[in-house]
Amino acid sequence: LAKKFIIRLTNVLLSLLEFHPFSFVEYISFALEFTVYYAFTPQGEPYLFERFLIQCFNLIKALILCPEYRPAKVIEDTKEPLSLKAHQIKQLFFDTTTLTEICRKLITHYFILTPQDLALWDSDPEVFAMDESGETWKYSLRPCIESLFATIFHEYRSSLAPLVVELVRENHTLVSPDDIPAILNKDAVYNAVGIAAFDLYDEVNFDEWFTSTLHTELGIQGSNYRIIRRRVAWLIGSWTGVKLSSDLHPMIYEAMIPLLKSDEDMVVRLTAANTIRIVVDVFEFNIESFLKYLEPTFTLLFDLLKEAQECDTKMRVLSVLSFIIERIGVAIEPYYNSFIQYLPLLWHESEPHNMLRCAVVATLVHLVKALGKINDSEDVTNFILSVISLSTDVRQNCHVYLLEDGLELWQVVVENTAVITPAIMQLFSNMPPLLEGNSEHLKCCLSIISAYALLAPNELLQLYGESLVHCCEDMLTDMQSEGVLMVMRLLELFIKVNPITSANLLKPLLPKIFEIIYRGEEFPMLMSLYLSILSRVLLVSKEIFIEVINKVSVNVNQSPDLVLNKIIDVWLDKMPLVSQLEKKKLLGLALSSLLTANSSFVYNKFCGILLAVSEVLNDITRTNENGVHIDALYYSENEYCSLSDDNGSFETEHDYRKKQLALKDPVHVIVLEEYFKSQMQELQRSIGQNQFDQFLQTVDVETLAQVREYVPL
Repeated sequence: LAKKFIIRLTNVLLSLLEFHPFSFVEYISFALEFTVYYAFTPQGEPYLFERFLIQCFNLIKALILCPEYRPAKVIEDTKEPLSLKAHQIKQLFFDTTTLTEICRKLITHYFILTPQDLALWDSDPEVFAMDESGETWKYSLRPCIESLFATIFHEYRSSLAPLVVELVRENHTLVSPDDIPAILNKDAVYNAVGIAAFDLYDEVNFDEWFTSTLHTELGIQGSNYRIIRRRVAWLIGSWTGVKLSSDLHPMIYEAMIPLLKSDEDMVVRLTAANTIRIVVDVFEFNIESFLKYLEPTFTLLFDLLKEAQECDTKMRVLSVLSFIIERIGVAIEPYYNSFIQYLPLLWHESEPHNMLRCAVVATLVHLVKALGKINDSEDVTNFILSVISLSTDVRQNCHVYLLEDGLELWQVVVENTAVITPAIMQLFSNMPPLLEGNSEHLKCCLSIISAYALLAPNELLQLYGESLVHCCEDMLTDMQSEGVLMVMRLLELFIKVNPITSANLLKPLLPKIFEIIYRGEEFPMLMSLYLSILSRVLLVSKEIFIEVINKVSVNVNQSPDLVLNKIIDVWLDKMPLVSQLEKKKLLGLALSSLLTANSSFVYNKFCGILLAVSEVLNDITRTNENGVHIDALYYSENEYCSLSDDNGSFETEHDYRKKQLALKDPVHVIVLEEYFKSQMQELQRSIGQNQFDQFLQTVDVETLAQVREYVPL
């Protein structure tokens, strides 16, 4: 009962400090004296119990880190007097002597592995090795101790660095495998050096330490020395990315391999696995230097995965394997089959453990990305598709955990598939319900639909076109601009992959798009997309274009001619705001196509159309050495052949399909200058020279001069 009361009182102190820091200033000195007395003096030690010790450590840490107790960089600029007072109290209390005693006690007493720690190591090594991250320092003793040490050392490193360096020197020599106290003391010191790695950057030459001592210690056998082997492996991981030469990476790979073997202690194996992940993760990672060690490393990690019993352990090891696959890419192919054959078994065993299943799905993502294909085995393919089906089925409870990774796997599978199959097409039945749900995963869903549109446009539009348009229509009623942009890009892609079918399918949506243009109020990027869709519809089918204009005229209660005139006015007004050359040219092609429309309409817009198209031509036209105009966006015969030749230079099948689609896009297959010229000539023929001259008289001199650069008038 007394212990509970003590914890209640210390909770009051912690809460008061957190929520009313300035009211706590008067108690800072008392709180520090109180906690340090019980936690760091022989007199207070008899009264300690674990939960109380955790509260004391957390209170000291909170007092050090409290932002309200930090003065301005220039002390005189501190506006709050209580901040300055709190800072002065802390400075007075934490003198060098007090700090040294606290730090020494943390390292040489609290960091030491206890008999209970070692008993847990022996009885349940996987639980012992479990990563205690997050906020476990609030209620678990060892993370609390380490968190306090990290805080104190970072705050007062100039005072404490000499102590840690001295302890390293004292423990520099090799110790006997039979000397348990010396081993435990060395473990504690190494732990301190790892936790304070960033703050010891200028104090410790880690490269020299590793090559002279640590590397040797990794090779010393004996049951007791597992403590040092585990700690050194962890220490290497802690200093990687801080101050460890990339030239030593091969030496580290080689040193970790024996630590992964099945006859090694499980805790040491798991620590070595994590160190490998850290070393492979650095910016300076060199694939070539790692490939020599890939086979034993991957094989031993795979064995460790199969031997692990705990779900969390399997997740950790699987994440290391997955990370290696991500880093080395196609080099994983020799080990692919045996590894992928094991994943269905792991998937089945992990049914109650959704987080482990998430790790399996994430690993499959990296495997498919690495090889650029699913698998030649029908069983493996069916397994991957079944994983996608389950993960993305909103009727399954597990989709809450698996959906994000499942969608990513679905996307990479479709993007790396050469030919559509009935099974992959069947997966798409999961998509409409996903679109009807929340918009959290909208971007990934639309990317998957885009991948299907490129892989199997006819099948997609035939089977799901109407439902997709209906979903888009519903989503657009309540969507932010970013979402609207993504949907419009998808709709434009539909028109690009199958123009006529898509233009007809989009009829329910087109009047809304045209009406938005009519009102002319959207910001440039979105208006640019709306105009692109309008332009593609116009180039595909003037009949559908006119039909949509008529529907808009009914909606806004205006005549079709007035609606069309207003839309063209907005179009011409917004065109200078379109920044992408491809879109500019598309709009220029569509405007050119209007030149042969109703002559009275063309007469009213003639000057504006000519100015807009000539400005597009200025942007996209280059002149070769012979003075001949070149359309920068037109794919010449050589470019066409290089793009249509599948020479394996594309990252994915999806990339190849995008290039193939570009070969059919009017933007890349029509020379705007020639098309503009032919449209002007057709207009001249249809209305006669006299009326054509009248048209030209509506155009200002500067615009005519620009047009004559491209069209003889």
